[in-house]
Amino acid sequence: MEKKPLADHKSQIVARIKSRGKLFEILVDSAKALDFKKTGNGLVSDIVTFEGVFSDYKKGLRVKAEDLENAFGTSDLNQVYEKILKQGELMLPIEFRKEAREAKMKQVVDFLAKNCVDPKTSRPHPPARIQSAIEQVGVNIKDNEPAESQARSILKLIQKILPIRIETKRIEIKIPAAHTARAYGIVKDSLMREEWLSDGSLLVVVELPAASLMDFFDKLNAITHGSAITKEI
Repeated sequence: MEKKPLADHKSQIVARIKSRGKLFEILVDSAKALDFKKTGNGLVSDIVTFEGVFSDYKKGLRVKAEDLENAFGTSDLNQVYEKILKQGELMLPIEFRKEAREAKMKQVVDFLAKNCVDPKTSRPHPPARIQSAIEQVGVNIKDNEPAESQARSILKLIQKILPIRIETKRIEIKIPAAHTARAYGIVKDSLMREEWLSDGSLLVVVELPAASLMDFFDKLNAITHGSAITKEI
């Protein structure tokens, strides 16, 4: 039996993807689909609000099983739903997109204000000044990308009009052999140098934003039970 569209039409949106020159659309619950897109959590059968895949949902044009096979390698609806949700685009209302972009802008600005300084004074810039610089260079904030990765890209652009740099610290860490496997996952993204010692321990140098040091040390100490030896260099 087909599901019926939700009574509150504002809570459902179209998710779509183009594959092999054809458009494929499904109707989904907006909140559940967004959460699934971000976290991968949830059952697609609960996210999809109306069964079937369409070439044009508004016109009720359903896609044939053979077209699903050609585009997705299967005609199993749940598998197709999952691929559309993961790889496709959610057609969010304009108001929602605006709110999401504004929220992401705040996250980007907060990251830069927290982690960056004016190299001339070594003091942080006010958030309003950073946001003004972002708006001046015409950066397009993307609501579906992590704030930190966007902030690092945006930093290079606003440096053209604003003296700003990330304040970083370099830390040398010696991790005992018993904890290297788990601890490596914490240090790998910030590695400047690594050296495996004869006793099986790991000596690394990492570079981190100064503002994130406490959080980094908390995670490292939790894994190594405080046995890692660290020093600023």
